[in-house]
Amino acid sequence: MSDFLLVLGLAALPAAGNFFGGVLAEVFRVSERTLSLALHLAAGIVLAVVGLELMPEALSASQPWIPLLAFVGGGAAFIGLDRAVGYVRARMGGGDKQRGALAIFSGVSIDLFSDGVMIGTGTVLNPALGLLLAMGQVPADVPEGFAAIATLRSAGINRRRRIAMAAAFTIPILLGATIGFWALRDAPEIITLSVLALTGGALSAVVVEEMIGEAHEGETSQLGPVFLTAGFALFGAISVYLGS
Repeated sequence: MSDFLLVLGLAALPAAGNFFGGVLAEVFRVSERTLSLALHLAAGIVLAVVGLELMPEALSASQPWIPLLAFVGGGAAFIGLDRAVGYVRARMGGGDKQRGALAIFSGVSIDLFSDGVMIGTGTVLNPALGLLLAMGQVPADVPEGFAAIATLRSAGINRRRRIAMAAAFTIPILLGATIGFWALRDAPEIITLSVLALTGGALSAVVVEEMIGEAHEGETSQLGPVFLTAGFALFGAISVYLGS
């Protein structure tokens, strides 16, 4: 049980970073241009998570076609997610702006879930590896939290609900860490790698269908592509210098 508590403690570090990013979005006034740049930065980070972390690991499987099919399944999972978001939006009485904000919130939640899975499984192998994975995710999760909550704010969702949703980001990463520690540690490798590929596919769909689209709503900046590639480079640097 003490090992499991360690996993939860490590998973709380990226969750705290994400929440801190959300607090920054509450403290500072976010213009449409700033929001666009934040979304580009977050999109670059998520693409790097998929391209540099999730899929290389998933494709190390002895039968890589299975994770590849799971990756496509992630696209199908996004369709289900999008319909669920549409249902929630209808219940809340919001418009397309709220739908996009909720979809981005869901995408960041999926990313945090994948972080938790990796921290949980990594800690089983070596507690030092779990610590390294958790510390490496913190600087990447801050801009994601900022972009998600700034988007909710731009969509007109009230502050109390935004703060509650920022705190709710703790749930997917703790859930992922729990599954990684208790369920996937004894599962066949192909199952674990397919779960990573599935989340990678869903994240890719969220970035292309929601984050980038939302980033080009309203006033934009010519620096958007720079922030997109900078986000990718930021996570790449974290992966290289903290993940080795």
